[in-house]
Amino acid sequence: MNRQVDVLIIGAGAAGMMCAIEAGKRGRSVLIIDHADAPGEKIRISGGGRCNFTNLNAGPQNFISNNPHFCISALRRYNQRDFIGLVDRHGIAWHEKTLGQLFCDGSSKQIIQMLVTEMNKARVELRLHTAVTSIERSGDGFIVDLAGERVQCVSLVVACGGKSIPKMGATGFGYDIARQFGLLVTETRPALVPLTFDEHTLAPLKSLSGVSVDAVVGHGRTKFAEAMLFTHRGLSGPSILQISSYWREGDTISVAMLPGTKVFDALRAARARNGRQALQTALGELLPKRLAQLIAENSKVDTHLADLSDKQLLAVEKAVNDWQVKPAGSEGYRTAEVTLGGVSTDGLDQKTMEAKSEKGLYFIGEVVDVTGWLGGYNFQWAWSSGWVAGQVA
Repeated sequence: MNRQVDVLIIGAGAAGMMCAIEAGKRGRSVLIIDHADAPGEKIRISGGGRCNFTNLNAGPQNFISNNPHFCISALRRYNQRDFIGLVDRHGIAWHEKTLGQLFCDGSSKQIIQMLVTEMNKARVELRLHTAVTSIERSGDGFIVDLAGERVQCVSLVVACGGKSIPKMGATGFGYDIARQFGLLVTETRPALVPLTFDEHTLAPLKSLSGVSVDAVVGHGRTKFAEAMLFTHRGLSGPSILQISSYWREGDTISVAMLPGTKVFDALRAARARNGRQALQTALGELLPKRLAQLIAENSKVDTHLADLSDKQLLAVEKAVNDWQVKPAGSEGYRTAEVTLGGVSTDGLDQKTMEAKSEKGLYFIGEVVDVTGWLGGYNFQWAWSSGWVAGQVA
């Protein structure tokens, strides 16, 4: 045996580093490893380089899981105010953008440096460019082969994320570890991801690439009111990324492009004021001109308002505020911000993140079947789940 440690953490991302800090504070000898060149790579690229590190509104209602109650314990024991306190103690300036989303005023690298500083204070050893080649149970602990070096640990924490953004080295390795030890893994799929259209649906919309509107996008009873962006492949923007976590192939989504506006009433008023005005001109006062033009053309009644009946104006309103469209797919893990699904919560203790059937084995962060909304929620899950595991690992 090359060496022994109390805790070995696989993955130096948000959850892994938080767990390492807390375990180290308890006097545990901690080794945290990652195959990447630097720790916290997802932190670095998040929020346009400013890291949307949590959300003021974070709570169980903002997470998707086969067991929606699983996340409650961790989120209560280490919440957004706790993490904000850590950020403040390190003198990192931040601001609220919209909908409770908190960003660094400066660089996301400040959050990474904060975590590295805390790990150093807790005497955590960080090792990069390190791959795991095998894991086996050994008595009350585990033996992990790190490309030739065998490390024995009492607690093994899996914090290596999901499949999203494979260009950063993301894989399903954490799910493989879970299966090796008999834990179930729920279906995984890309989440918080742009949606794409088939060629037939896309063809008439290509001229809209780059056009953005504030929309309400819905799937069943779930709705999100945020910006929506037309792209050369389909739809993106916060509202689409949000609904992508609920959408499934074959499903239709609904889009209101002027939520809160009674389009029918507005067009009737415009008709009364100036019946010679063209429909697309009237719509162009409410919507981006390219979008207004396309809706008017598709309505097959792009003529003077005076020539349009109330029934035809109602059809235009439906096209604007009840657009029913069926995406063909998504852009996949390549651009997905997170992975939906993962290690089943049925096999984990919600208070500790320890596997119920394997003493000393923990799963935290994105690898677990707990997925947050867009807006800092997934980072809060990383901080919370990492913190609770760090209290016992």
